[in-house]
Amino acid sequence: MTETTTLPELTVLGVESSCDETAIAVVRNGREILSNIVASQVDLHSKYGGVFPEMASRQHVLAISPVLTEALAQAGVTWGDIDAVAATYGPGLAGSLVVGLNFAKGVALAQGLPFIGINHLEGHIYSNWLADPKRPDAPEPQFPALILIVSGGHTELVLMTGHAEYQLLGRTLDDAAGEAFDKVGRLLGLPYPGGPHVQRAGEKGNPQAFDFPRSTPGEFDFSFSGLKTAVLREVEKFTPKGNPSDPRGPTMVRPLPVENLAASFQDAVVDVLVERTVRAAEQYDVKQVLLAGGVAANGPLRATTREAFEGGHVPVFYPPLILCTDNAAAIAGAAYWRLARGERSSLSLEVVPNLRLVDDEGRTTKDER
Repeated sequence: MTETTTLPELTVLGVESSCDETAIAVVRNGREILSNIVASQVDLHSKYGGVFPEMASRQHVLAISPVLTEALAQAGVTWGDIDAVAATYGPGLAGSLVVGLNFAKGVALAQGLPFIGINHLEGHIYSNWLADPKRPDAPEPQFPALILIVSGGHTELVLMTGHAEYQLLGRTLDDAAGEAFDKVGRLLGLPYPGGPHVQRAGEKGNPQAFDFPRSTPGEFDFSFSGLKTAVLREVEKFTPKGNPSDPRGPTMVRPLPVENLAASFQDAVVDVLVERTVRAAEQYDVKQVLLAGGVAANGPLRATTREAFEGGHVPVFYPPLILCTDNAAAIAGAAYWRLARGERSSLSLEVVPNLRLVDDEGRTTKDER
């Protein structure tokens, strides 16, 4: 149901550094984005085909103070206007997380403000309800809501029955959807990150060109490892054969059909994600379906999910592209609802327990530590 109780007026400063984006944002009342600054490192890591953890943590150290200054200036606020500080505490790269987490705790201590740690996945969920001048009609939270979290490290279906109240319905048993996109992108010789480049290549291809498997283990679980292997086997058929040192050279084969492989792979991933989402939405009679995480930026996933629920009574929402990837506005937004419940976190340097998304069998998310 929609939140009807009187809520506190709070302006929260959020910090996000779980991977390769140094981000700080200011959000008012859990909904209104006053600023959302992101310093991306994608150009630095692209040469490695993925994130280089040590380099990421060093770049966070260099970027975080200037990003804070810009976030406060863009929001037009001073420390006297800030009511609390929040930061991502996990999951993510340990070296990256410690920079943002300890920076945020230091700022909170220096300014005498309450601090709260936010799980990265919870931030992705709350990105759906954020509003700014470009998105003044952002949806209001309504429960029960079904959230499909799809990112580089996560693929989960979560039933949300209220603010900070979750039930894990299903999760990946092996590779996450975003991880599969990145690895297939690498197989096809596409730049990092793989997701947007696979989508772009797939726009020129035939999604029916290759009959890739749709693995559907359990009722709401996912599996993408077999699909990734199926793409590899097809790519191998187009790899030049023979010994490169042979004077006659390798035996040449047909050019790799990158566009058709990308389109067929993407179609298989989207089919499984949407089928599981529709099944869960019907079984639990939800009021909203929300996409969250980096793969929620995928155009075919957005379009197919909307089409699957078209004509029904369940609206489908997904964040703007800038809020699909890692950002601090989502962290500040999630923190507001935790703070509204009276929750606070310690300023000690000890690890904060992770958010537990648990299903009926006691299983937790694959990547929880």
